[in-house]
Amino acid sequence: MIKINKNIKIANTLPGHLYNSEEFLNKCKKKIFESTWQFTIDEKKIKEEEIIPIQYIENYIDEPLIITKKNGIKCMSNVCTHRGNILIEKKTNFKKKIICNYHGRQFDENGKMTFMPKCSELKNFPSQNDHLTKIPCKQWKQFIFNSLNPKYNLNEYFKDMETRVGWMPIEKFKYSKKMSCEYLVKANWALYCDNYLEGFHIPFVHEDLSKAIDMTQYKTEIFKLSNLQIGFSDNPKECFKLPKNSPEYGLNVAAYYFWIFPNIMFNFYPWGLSINIVKPQKVDLTKIEYHTYIWDESKLNIGAGGDVGKVEKEDQEIIERVQKGTKSRYYKHGRYSPSMEQGTHHFHTLISDFLK
Repeated sequence: MIKINKNIKIANTLPGHLYNSEEFLNKCKKKIFESTWQFTIDEKKIKEEEIIPIQYIENYIDEPLIITKKNGIKCMSNVCTHRGNILIEKKTNFKKKIICNYHGRQFDENGKMTFMPKCSELKNFPSQNDHLTKIPCKQWKQFIFNSLNPKYNLNEYFKDMETRVGWMPIEKFKYSKKMSCEYLVKANWALYCDNYLEGFHIPFVHEDLSKAIDMTQYKTEIFKLSNLQIGFSDNPKECFKLPKNSPEYGLNVAAYYFWIFPNIMFNFYPWGLSINIVKPQKVDLTKIEYHTYIWDESKLNIGAGGDVGKVEKEDQEIIERVQKGTKSRYYKHGRYSPSMEQGTHHFHTLISDFLK
């Protein structure tokens, strides 16, 4: 059992062998990822009449699902309850019914089975098991999330972010396909998160970013299921214009880095928002999805968010080196800097709690 001491001053980090453990990856699958909320899609990318097939976490938790806006956002199983056929293989328009192309079983827009050929003589039919299972599906702003077996309500994860940055017109941010992208990193998913959750490495790894951020003011705040890092700057032109009710009003905030347990990052810059989704693929392979939204195009290419691609590349290089180092027989675990690694410590305590 993994046990991380809640007192950062005496706690050890996660053992190095866990970053190379299939057992750990599988435990995270069941006890962490199936019970937390995963980013699914931007509501604006779904038309009212469309049904879109998705995987819960492709190549990790390959659970076939469908999502639709027909009479409200909903998510359901994409597997026919007769013989297990995949119902929807590509984005399609809803036509009164979902019809299985194997034996003709039919479902309505809510997943209720309405017809099955040659089954009129069946007793106790249809039963609840003949309908499509509904998957918990919730929304924050324009972003839709689902969970296979949620331990907490979505609001528990997002309430602190809403309080802090809800004043931004996030619903009006415009998605940029050009600035959105994917990466494959040769490292464990948790190691990627470890790195994101501390600014300790910035002066050593990110030369340009460290010039845009005043590390003497760098700040981390811990919440129940999320945490926040705030980067400050000496240049007001590269910072937010904050409302008077903001806790940082009067200060030069260059970036808000919000992390939602276990694998979602919301990076707010004066130009807009970069959502980073960390998706495990293998023990030592992780997919990173960047979803980019523009608020003020004139502020692109300046400040803390001026070159996120360069920062990402620098992060990947160091993370992949650390992944190799965790395999060493001479590396057991580390210790946390109480002033600079509160976020990473928080992440590890949540892993410990969820894996009990």
